[in-house]
Amino acid sequence: MLGTIVNALAVIAGTFIGLLLKKGLPEKISDVVMKGVALCVLYIGISSSLSGTNALIAILSIVVGAVIGSLLDIDRRLNSLGELAERKLSKDDGKTSIAEGFVSASLLFCVGSMAIVGSIQSGLTGNHEMIYTKSMLDGISAIIFASTLGVGVFLSAAAVLVYQGIIVLCAQWVQPFLSDYVVAEMTCVGGLLIIALALNMLGVTKLKTANYLPAVFIPIILCMFM
Repeated sequence: MLGTIVNALAVIAGTFIGLLLKKGLPEKISDVVMKGVALCVLYIGISSSLSGTNALIAILSIVVGAVIGSLLDIDRRLNSLGELAERKLSKDDGKTSIAEGFVSASLLFCVGSMAIVGSIQSGLTGNHEMIYTKSMLDGISAIIFASTLGVGVFLSAAAVLVYQGIIVLCAQWVQPFLSDYVVAEMTCVGGLLIIALALNMLGVTKLKTANYLPAVFIPIILCMFM
C-alpha cells in the first residue's frame, strides 16, 4: 500500500498548494485558467478514448453504466456528500461545488491505465515505480485543479486511496481479469467520461458525469464475450 499512500499524499499536497494559488487569482484570470484547464482535460480524454479497439464495448459500457448510475443516483449522492463536506469543512466561493471538484479530479486520477497496472504491480511485486511516477503527475494536476475547482479536489485523495488500495490488496485475484485488452477498453471508456466532464467545465453541456462512473468497470465483463 506504500505507493498508493504516497499517491494520496501527493494529491493532498498538490491541493493545498493549488488552494493557496487560488486565493491570489483575480476572478477574471481564474475564469481564463479554468477554461484552459478544461481544454487540457479534453485533450487527455480524447487521448485516453483512443486506447480502445472495440467501439461496441465502449457504447455498451456507456449505456449500461449510465443505467446503473442513474438507478443508483450517484450524481445526487456525490452532490449531497459535497454539500455536507462544504458545511463541515469549508466555505466555498459559490462558483464551483465541492462535488464538482471531487468528481472531476477523481475521474482524472483513477480511470487511467497507470492507476490499474501500477496498482497491480505494487500489490504483486512490491514495485511502486509506476505509482510513484503517477503520484508526481497527480500532484501537479491537483495543483492546477485545486486552483480552479477548489477544495473538492482534496476529497479525491480518498478516492485514490480506496480505488487503488482495493486493486493493490486484491491484485492476485483481479490480475487474471485485467489483461492489456481489458485495461485498454476501460481506459477508453474512462476517456469518454473525461471528455464529458471537460465539456461541462467549458459550459457546453450539463451532463451528470458521476452517473456514468459504473461504465468504467463494464468492460471487465464485456471483454469476456467480445
